Amino acid sequence: MQRENQVSAPRRLTTVDEVEATVGRPAPAVVLKQISSLDEGCRTVLARCPIAALGYRDADGTSRTTFIGGVPGFAHVHSPTRISFSLPGAGDPRGPVSFFFLLPGVGEILRVNGSVAARKGAETTVDIQQAYVHCAQAVLRSRLWQPPAPAGPVTGVAGDGPLCRPGVAGFLAAAPFLALSTWDASGGSDTSPRGDRGAAARILDSRTLVIPDRKGNKRADTLHNLLQDDRLSFAALVPGRSGVLHVRGRAAITDDPALLETMALRGMPPHLALLIDVEHAEVTGNDAVARARLWTPGAHLDRSTAPNLIAIAGEHLAAGSADAEGGPPAFLLKLVGAVPGVSGLLRLAANRLYRSGLRKEGYEDLEPGGEGRRRGLPRRRPADGGGTKDAGPKDAGTGSPLREVRVTEVRRQTPTAVTLVLEDAGRNPGPFDFRPGQFFTLVADIGGRPVRRAYSASSAPGSSRLEVTVKHVEGGRFSGYVHRSLRAGDRLAVRGPSGSFHTEPQPPDEIVLVAAGSGVTPMMSMIRTRLADRQGRDRIALLYSSRSTDEIIFAEELTRLAKDHPGRLSVTHVLTSRDGRIEADGVRRWITGLAPARDAHYYTCGPEPLMDAVQGVLAGLGVPAGLVHQERFASAAGTGAEVTVPREMTVEEDGHAVGTVVVEPGQTLLDAGLAAGLPMPYSCTVGNCGDCMVRLRSGEVTQNEPNCLTPQQRADGYVLACVSCPLSKVTLDIADP
Repeated sequence: MQRENQVSAPRRLTTVDEVEATVGRPAPAVVLKQISSLDEGCRTVLARCPIAALGYRDADGTSRTTFIGGVPGFAHVHSPTRISFSLPGAGDPRGPVSFFFLLPGVGEILRVNGSVAARKGAETTVDIQQAYVHCAQAVLRSRLWQPPAPAGPVTGVAGDGPLCRPGVAGFLAAAPFLALSTWDASGGSDTSPRGDRGAAARILDSRTLVIPDRKGNKRADTLHNLLQDDRLSFAALVPGRSGVLHVRGRAAITDDPALLETMALRGMPPHLALLIDVEHAEVTGNDAVARARLWTPGAHLDRSTAPNLIAIAGEHLAAGSADAEGGPPAFLLKLVGAVPGVSGLLRLAANRLYRSGLRKEGYEDLEPGGEGRRRGLPRRRPADGGGTKDAGPKDAGTGSPLREVRVTEVRRQTPTAVTLVLEDAGRNPGPFDFRPGQFFTLVADIGGRPVRRAYSASSAPGSSRLEVTVKHVEGGRFSGYVHRSLRAGDRLAVRGPSGSFHTEPQPPDEIVLVAAGSGVTPMMSMIRTRLADRQGRDRIALLYSSRSTDEIIFAEELTRLAKDHPGRLSVTHVLTSRDGRIEADGVRRWITGLAPARDAHYYTCGPEPLMDAVQGVLAGLGVPAGLVHQERFASAAGTGAEVTVPREMTVEEDGHAVGTVVVEPGQTLLDAGLAAGLPMPYSCTVGNCGDCMVRLRSGEVTQNEPNCLTPQQRADGYVLACVSCPLSKVTLDIADP
């Protein structure tokens, strides 16, 4: 056990002269390479960047650091001096803010400083004041993009300080990389990357951390800021995990030889260290890290297409020299930069400098550059759609199961239902392929967090536009957002298609449809698809229950289609406010009156009592079970118990180990597995389709109820990974059940 107060008052540095006597002053080129706006190189980096560290202070002056983003291009560039992004959670940044942008597989980092210009909901707009390229040393020291190293034993921490909170000590022991935010006396913000072999921050006691400060480029922004304002915050990462450790407190700079010696590498101690009096420490799940899937095979940028940050830094240096006295001639720097092949030579030179500098610090076996590195990554079958069980056509797009779409129209159907008309917003838009009756999962950023809900397609497949109809649910977060806030021009993401409720590629000559309320939406896709074939001779009968005339979804179109196709489509309406609910006797009379063919297929979608009634009637009429299809949607607000502690999850396939990951607080089994690059099966991600069903070999989970699992599947030990959170250490088997 570590002992409380084991360090006794190390010497502290309190003046600029004392700091610069140790670290020196930055070379002119280090200062000249910063620019005051985002040039083309910076904008290219932001377009490819899926994740960034952000440091800010909120309205009450609390220092905070976190990771934002989730997808490439999450930071929208409005002009060379203005960007906007979504900030999740309850954060309310005020005044100066600072970022660094990470490119997976790339060592160098783009640092950006600015000030909050506007805040609307979760969307935050920042005016840019400074941008520059930071060297790759922090990434290289931490081996951030390398395969995750096995976690070592965690030493217990005595006392009652913030570092004793659940999961904190274990996370710190495994975290080689962090984003550290500081501020100067005027409030100017700086967020710097820090990386080290093993743990980047080490526990001295339950309230004290120490971070080694090894040799760098001598800018020493963090050190100079701490001399003026000792408040700081940091966010730490562990490769392979999607959680983030958030820490804030007050720091001092020390050169105490005895303390520095405890952090020596091959006999070479750091020249300084930061002693942090921790006020708050907490491990939380992070949507941006989870969605970015930074350690998924194939996530690293290819060397041939990744932005060359060494070349971009050279361009910044040339631009800075043009405005400075005493610096290298700008025209000469631009001339050298224009020589064919010089960027490759600059990369080789930078790699040599990295290797030499890091060896002097005590590091070894480091591979500089890091861009597009593939060697050493584990080989696994793909997780982004490739692990999905048969659910129709695969998702569009590369490297992500999500497809960005643009809302082209919000069409009012009834007082409580609207149809969203969506089109592909990608660079190479394509049609929406699915089987009539299947559903898509819509993902919207609501309050800075992704919210997912499943909705059946109501349009016919193969079109460049997808239509889904959303009925307002009282208290529903997603449907409320759609009805109150969504407008033409807004963007969403879709995943899918999903579901086994659909017509066959070669449908029978007769289908019988029974629907209630919004259950008519998949039926509408079937009807539109069948009637689009004007030469067809099939027969469609629809029994549709609505509360009142005003609540009949697609009322006018159904009337028109029945009139235009009198021999093919018949529609029978039941209004519950007038006729009462559909009972089994009424269903039986309607079906026997139709006298359907023996090979007719039956589809029903609606409340459970209606579907049970239809199923009972059809069984009584001797209809084979294989001809009866039902869609049972489940929607739950949350899991049965709050999960606040990180839990280990081991994934197997037919008893063979696939991988082990940590599931962060509030994270699902599926999210944790996908974030770590494991081949988890999935499709809808909201508990409706069953494609993510896995067998729970050991441990205990809590999962959203209701969901699509049958009583027999539950009895056999199956759970839905997309709506399950672990209550203990768990082992799953992902073999196809």
